[in-house]
Amino acid sequence: MILGCVLAGGRSSRFGSDKALAELHGHTLLARAVDALSGWCEYVVVAGRETAPAPTVPDWPAPGSGPLGGIAAALHHARDEGYEAVLTIGVDSIGLPENLSDLLAPGPAFLESQPVVGLWPASAVEAIEAVLTGEGRHSMLAFAEAIGARPVKLAAKPANINTPADLAAAEKRRDL
Repeated sequence: MILGCVLAGGRSSRFGSDKALAELHGHTLLARAVDALSGWCEYVVVAGRETAPAPTVPDWPAPGSGPLGGIAAALHHARDEGYEAVLTIGVDSIGLPENLSDLLAPGPAFLESQPVVGLWPASAVEAIEAVLTGEGRHSMLAFAEAIGARPVKLAAKPANINTPADLAAAEKRRDL
């Protein structure tokens, strides 16, 4: 079984307001991300928020731990609930391919253009704890390297909403 996790604990500093609640084609980015994961996963959680259209898990080890903190929270939840793996996406990752889970299987694997989009084995919980609490780099790529995750290159790079201009450009596209 695969647990889906939307990483939604960011500060949205480049966006200027709560990006998760920004709307694209009449739906919040958060709701769109939850819906997308629901198509690939048996169960979906949202990391880094207290309220969401799905159950939430707090970042590990503490709020504000970035995407790694959200993935760590999801890996803890997956391990405790008996899931084999976690499929993660950012709240702002839109236009992902319909066969995303197939592209990333077998995990561990991540999208080269958006490392927060990945398939991570629940058994990687100790590795992510070591990255987050260790002296080395606290980055997605450090975690990916630690568990031997393979990068997956897509022919077309998915959209990523970081600024209001990115959202405005995405709003003009009908394929998202």
